[in-house]
Amino acid sequence: MELLLIEDEPSVISLIERGLKEEGYHISIAMDGYTGLKMAGLNRYDLILLDVMLPGMNGLDVCKNIRMSNNEVPIIILTALNQTEDIVEAFDRDADDYLTKPFRLEELKARISRYSRKSKTITEQKNILVFDDLQLDRDSKSVQRANSPIILTATEFRLLEFLMLNRNKVLSRIDILEEVWGMDVDLSTNVVDVYVNYLRKKIDKQFSRKLIHTVIGMGYVIRHEN
Repeated sequence: MELLLIEDEPSVISLIERGLKEEGYHISIAMDGYTGLKMAGLNRYDLILLDVMLPGMNGLDVCKNIRMSNNEVPIIILTALNQTEDIVEAFDRDADDYLTKPFRLEELKARISRYSRKSKTITEQKNILVFDDLQLDRDSKSVQRANSPIILTATEFRLLEFLMLNRNKVLSRIDILEEVWGMDVDLSTNVVDVYVNYLRKKIDKQFSRKLIHTVIGMGYVIRHEN
């Protein structure tokens, strides 16, 4: 699993890194709220461990902002705050779990493992990708936005699927060529740009809220405009 740990206490970071890396988890670290929020938006994580008392931005505000674009990633709050109102507020911000410090590493491992199993079960049972009001069904090969069906070619479908699987992550043209076309195209062509334009006409043209964006000099991404 790819984990994001947003925590500013070196001793806690060291404890979690040592314990979880032994279990095979890969852990990225952010030591303030703004950096953690940025990393959560730019990368795909299987689970986020989030402290509350953070420099820059409060952890509960980080949680709230993450939920504006990502309702799927499990978020476990790790904090010394143990009053009922603190716990209630965390769940009001759509946190999935709450663990008070000091905690036993084995308990944290057990909770992470539970979300890992849950995530695998959901993936097996529901092969549908959703971002904003855009939905892609990988089984029926159908797409709809705002409950209106959108007809795509096979290549357009693969391109949209790859973008949605990596939402909020900027994908280079080479990344897209390798995944969607298998590099069986002339690298000097602008085939990626052409097909992204096709997608935009079908996905975004009729809507004021655009989802497919160009990052100049870097590639393309599905994300909210803000």
